[in-house]
Amino acid sequence: MSFFEFCLDLLFPPKCPFCGKLLEKGELLCPDCQSDLPWLQGIAAEKKVELTKGCVSVLRYQDKVRKAIHGYKFSGLSARSGVFGVLIAQSVTDHGLAADLISWPSLSKKRFRKRGYDQAQLLAQEVGRRLNLPVMRTLDKQERSAQSGIKGEAARRANLLGAYTAVEPENFQGKTILLIDDVLTTGATVSECAKVLRLAGAEAVVCATLARAGE
Repeated sequence: MSFFEFCLDLLFPPKCPFCGKLLEKGELLCPDCQSDLPWLQGIAAEKKVELTKGCVSVLRYQDKVRKAIHGYKFSGLSARSGVFGVLIAQSVTDHGLAADLISWPSLSKKRFRKRGYDQAQLLAQEVGRRLNLPVMRTLDKQERSAQSGIKGEAARRANLLGAYTAVEPENFQGKTILLIDDVLTTGATVSECAKVLRLAGAEAVVCATLARAGE
């Protein structure tokens, strides 16, 4: 550990992103969260999503998980992307997902300016570092109503029609793209992104998220 890192640990000791408890050296999560969080394992972690080769998720989107992700997205707690990205990367490895590159469903410019960062991009970058895969922006998004405020898969899909456009498709022609996101709800966002990417020349799209809502 460098002197700078030592000072950072003294000033800002690492905390569990799900409950806030102080962590021991080398811990990603506290022991309680490690054992008690609603982990998705095996086939339960997998979900079919239209126009993709499937999606895996690490956790169910409930209780402490919901609160932790909400803080990550809306309260400026972007540093949580480190731990969250490690968990997603491990899930990708465990489920044997293969891809040529990593991307994410981009935020619109307006929402990015308001938030100050793209939470899915930070996750994608962390997963890319862990899996030693290139990470690139493949999608632009036009401003639309937030999906979280829309109920029902049909309404969510309608809200996303035409929202995404492919960015520099020559960079992913004939390649399999691993899309990384924070939460899978109905799958409408991932499906719309996959449609745009495949029409632009991607061979296939797979997906991994930190959490999955529903059930």
